[in-house]
Amino acid sequence: MNQPVVGFAICGSFCTYDAVFRALEDVKKHFENIVPIMSPYSASTDTRFGKAKDFTARLKELCGREIITTIEGAEPIGPKKLLDLLVIAPCTGNTLAKLAQGITDTPVAMAYKAHLRNSRPVLIAVSSNDALSANAHNLGVLLDRKNNYFVPFRQDDPVHKPCSLVADFSLLPEAMEAALRGEQLQPLLRLA
Repeated sequence: MNQPVVGFAICGSFCTYDAVFRALEDVKKHFENIVPIMSPYSASTDTRFGKAKDFTARLKELCGREIITTIEGAEPIGPKKLLDLLVIAPCTGNTLAKLAQGITDTPVAMAYKAHLRNSRPVLIAVSSNDALSANAHNLGVLLDRKNNYFVPFRQDDPVHKPCSLVADFSLLPEAMEAALRGEQLQPLLRLA
């Protein structure tokens, strides 16, 4: 059987990058063909969590190919049916809103739109401080949308950040296998 081609799209939840890159290393043990995609901010912003050039270099090295960083670069994903699965990890509240509302002003949002036109699975690993407040509606829209699957998530700090959700990135390979089968990995809501 041919190995599936997986798009791996990274958005700007910089505090999760260590967990995301550890998970991607594990993903590489199960999936060989990974196409990296980054939002403009994730590809160019230095933060207290690290430098953009280090993150892009690490992603390029792990995937063994150039990173898609433009809308034009992501658009052919749909017409050419380039991917079997698209993973968005981490998926910020900003990106959740764009996906739910059909806004395609970043390479990640374009990859999502282009990929879904082929009725192929998308796996979303949410990381948002407002997923249970301002973005709760958008989360609900995406949970209800066909071909969307989620990496199981939890509240990361219910006392100090009661509206925040974060995916359990260690479940990424298992959630990817489930999404490729058309199944949501359960339970979706995890306890701390």
